[in-house]
Amino acid sequence: MEQTYQYAWIIPFLPLPVPMLIGLGLLLFPTATKSLRRMWAFQSILLLSIVMIFSMNLSIQQINSSSVYQYVWSWIINNDFSLEFGYLIDPLTSIMSILITTVGILVLIYSDNYMSHDDGYLRFFAYMSFFSTSMLGLVTSSNLIQIYIFWELVGVCSYLLIGFWFTRPVAAKACQKAFVTNRVGDFGLLLGILGFYWITGSFEFRDLFQIFNNLISNNEVNFVFVTLCAVLLFAGAIAKSAQFPLHVWLPDAMEGPTPISALIHAATMVAAGIFLVARLMPLFIVIPHIMNFISLIGIITVFLGATLALAQKDIKRGLAYSTMSQLGYMMLALGMGSYRSALFHLITHAYSKALLFLGSGSVIHSMETLVGYCPKKSQNMVLMGGLTKHIPITKNSFLLGTLSLCGIPPLACFWSKDEILNDSWLYSPSFAIIAWSTAGLTAFYMCRIYLLTFEGHLNVHFQNYSGKRNTPLYSISLWGKEGSKISNKNFRLGTLLKMKKNGRPSFFSNKVYKMDENVRNLIQPFLSIPNFGNTKTSLYPYESDNTMLFPILILILFTLFVGFLGIPFNQDVDILTKWLTPSINLLHKNSNNSIDWYEFCNDAVFSVSIASFGIFIAFFLYKPVYSSFQNLDLINSFVKMGPKRNFSDKIKNAIYDWSYNRGYIDAFYGTFLTVGMRKLAEFTHFFDRRIIDGIPNGVGLMSFFVAEVIKSVGGGRISSYLFFYFSYVLIFLLIYYFLNF
Repeated sequence: MEQTYQYAWIIPFLPLPVPMLIGLGLLLFPTATKSLRRMWAFQSILLLSIVMIFSMNLSIQQINSSSVYQYVWSWIINNDFSLEFGYLIDPLTSIMSILITTVGILVLIYSDNYMSHDDGYLRFFAYMSFFSTSMLGLVTSSNLIQIYIFWELVGVCSYLLIGFWFTRPVAAKACQKAFVTNRVGDFGLLLGILGFYWITGSFEFRDLFQIFNNLISNNEVNFVFVTLCAVLLFAGAIAKSAQFPLHVWLPDAMEGPTPISALIHAATMVAAGIFLVARLMPLFIVIPHIMNFISLIGIITVFLGATLALAQKDIKRGLAYSTMSQLGYMMLALGMGSYRSALFHLITHAYSKALLFLGSGSVIHSMETLVGYCPKKSQNMVLMGGLTKHIPITKNSFLLGTLSLCGIPPLACFWSKDEILNDSWLYSPSFAIIAWSTAGLTAFYMCRIYLLTFEGHLNVHFQNYSGKRNTPLYSISLWGKEGSKISNKNFRLGTLLKMKKNGRPSFFSNKVYKMDENVRNLIQPFLSIPNFGNTKTSLYPYESDNTMLFPILILILFTLFVGFLGIPFNQDVDILTKWLTPSINLLHKNSNNSIDWYEFCNDAVFSVSIASFGIFIAFFLYKPVYSSFQNLDLINSFVKMGPKRNFSDKIKNAIYDWSYNRGYIDAFYGTFLTVGMRKLAEFTHFFDRRIIDGIPNGVGLMSFFVAEVIKSVGGGRISSYLFFYFSYVLIFLLIYYFLNF
């Protein structure tokens, strides 16, 4: 076993050769590298699979022996300063590495088909492999400096992936927004790291925790300064995990490819903030008030994310706000000291949310045949509906993910969310009321997303789905394809499909491009077993390819069964608690997790009732009005009731405006931060040029004019100069005399 741990350093570096070789190949042999592009996807999946098997082996050993292994070596040694690099293998590391690799492999398999038409296929897989390397390096780091290095690499990768389609102005703005917002938190993280090094003299977790606990027990630290440093450390987690008030980048990150959204929201970037707080929990738990602050940020994020998801029309943005709310639950659990519950929910949510995002990608993929390359239409739930009979596998998988997020047993998130809800009653009744109410809101908006997307009749008003009109197919490739009659240059310049009044798609020019044979073959219906071999092209939405459905089916299994990891049977300690025993003991918590099943069933009935009530309200509000596109006006009239409104109608309107406008937080930042910073920059620029530079420039200019005047006074006679000289001396002497007497 010791020998296995010694080779754990390969975990973060094994996926690294893929982006390096892709970059080198594109530089030296671009044609050959592009022609063998499917090979690079296979290598990415293969290497990440090896990391997954290795991580699972380490996890099994930890469950059996409850061991922790750390290996470090000196990198910089200078007098009393020593900077060490190494890796730490403990339960938290193994949990995160398994999440990253399993979700990452499934996303890579899914992406092979989803991104197959994109010119940036190789670039995408290079970014993805480097993203996996950065995240694996983050979770295996043994000190704060090493974490910060990989933390920044994760930020760079997210910037590249969110802005993958950088020719779109909205995507370019989204990646910039994510990057700048995270820089705010990362600056605080860096200051916090330096502050704790100044206090303890160490970056290593093991030494840092031990030294700091001794200082706290001996009352040898300034608690105000320590609390400030802890808040700065937590600021990094606030930004990375999209907690209030640095959450504004998360919904805009949906401008990237859908597989990226699945990876970021399930197991990588947003999970990094939860990981950091969990890693530093022995540090935070002994600092007064910091745990209360973490739980406060968590409960605000829980409620805010749920309310902002209520009126979203973009399917991915709705899921993004759902992620924000669920991350708030995890942060709330960490702030309450419920270490096990937070990590349990991190596991269950990762697989359920990956299932939902990949399912949404399958929906978008099918909608693109109808609306062409137009993300605002292909992701708009108002234009969806009636997809059940066309994409049944995607529909059923999305339904399971929805029910899991709602907290319906026996799906995964039911077990973990119930633990957090029950612990909240013991921590704070006010927090518990908000958390339980948000559970009902979660069920409402998740059911709303499902109903608008899949049930009723198709709402795309410009497409005839009665089958009576044979509308010709036109080029509907998502990003364009080599060999198609539409050049990739035109796509990059924004020549997107738009609809004419007669329903026929055309480009901004009057010329209409019909599909060539290569593109037509890409939109065949899903080859199910009853229709195996059917290659007839359909005007209806079609099920995704097997390559995209396979990861979805695997995630269904995780969603069904991963929750059983945390269930203690026969009053024994469950697998998850046994797995986390070293970390729980480090927090001075009791590792025994026996539960009262009678009390658990009572709480479960209460939580399921709240979730069922939210589902019922969503079904009641959207079932009668989502059956056709013509009822869209009825939806809007229900939410925004028209000119004659009573008090309750005004409340409904206010709630709708609050949710649809993102709580006005983005507008506030835009008005008071962006505009305010520009005004401040203009003022400082004016002050610098007119005041700071103006004073010496004015003195020089005044000297020039005085010299000119004096030059004209002089006539070249020495007697005149002597007369003026003595006159000035006499004047100054008189002034001096009168001032002193």
